[in-house]
Amino acid sequence: MSENAEARPRAVGVRDVAALAGVSRQTVSRVLNEHPDVAPETRDRVVAAMDELGYRMNNAARALGTRRTRTIGVLASDALQYGPSRSIAAIEASAREAGYWVSTAYADSGDADSVRAAIEHLRAQAVDGLVVFAPHARTLDVLKDLDTGIPTVALHTADCSAHSVDQVAGARLAVAALADAGHRRIAHLAGPADWLEAEARASGYEAELAARGLGFRMTVCGDWTARSGYEAAAEVRASGATAVFAGNDQMALGLITGLRESGVDVPADVSVVGFDDTPDAEYFWPPLTTVRQDFDELARRAVAALVGEGEAIASAPVAPVAPVLITRASVASPR
Repeated sequence: MSENAEARPRAVGVRDVAALAGVSRQTVSRVLNEHPDVAPETRDRVVAAMDELGYRMNNAARALGTRRTRTIGVLASDALQYGPSRSIAAIEASAREAGYWVSTAYADSGDADSVRAAIEHLRAQAVDGLVVFAPHARTLDVLKDLDTGIPTVALHTADCSAHSVDQVAGARLAVAALADAGHRRIAHLAGPADWLEAEARASGYEAELAARGLGFRMTVCGDWTARSGYEAAAEVRASGATAVFAGNDQMALGLITGLRESGVDVPADVSVVGFDDTPDAEYFWPPLTTVRQDFDELARRAVAALVGEGEAIASAPVAPVAPVLITRASVASPR
């Protein structure tokens, strides 16, 4: 045995906890596995002993006794975008509050083998449930063909469910804000066509214009980036639109910059509404009117459904999370 091995402290085990707490190893095991037949005072004594000794439960050992690892798997793609990255952070926070950890696997949404490999990676960790951020239809198509054997909640899906934000309603709020200010020529700066959220927001744009009897239609396709918004400015300016609903805040930022560089004032000449309410949105110039998504509530519902605290969500129809219009200074009446 090497000198380093001899110096290395021995890991604290169940036997040590039992000795300090004055209970049997079986009792410690029952506490670790959340067995109901343990007196509260005994449980408190065991937990205190674990804290004093710095005992850490091994998830693999827990799984042997309970078939639960208290870990939620997350399958994600395009996590660099604000919506998915904010959603993952919210899932991790909600999971911790419920006493769970999160293991995240990233996949290329355009590669079916990549999606399958990510799911297999999470299954190998014996996760108790799976949250899927599926902003692309092709990711959902792969999932439909797989029998994961794991309770699964899919976010960013095409349907309006308890585990989604009503994207169509959010887009209608944005267009309504512009129409209520007096605009009749409202353009849409859309996200990538292969994103379900971009498709839903474009649908909401069309629906609100139709409901108000507004005949002007103009859609420019972007890719969620500020650069694509900047590059769309010339086309928006040429169209004669007096207002733009941008599919996300980053594109709105680029659009505002592009318009201003060409001598178009925002909001005096063109009003702009974004989507997401990113942390920077209120510090744009002008501060951006936008649609806020409640990522924290979405995460709470998803985690609750997976850890057994959301029976009502799973068994009864629940409305999707409602978006909220955040009014700032980027909207004004047309000249």
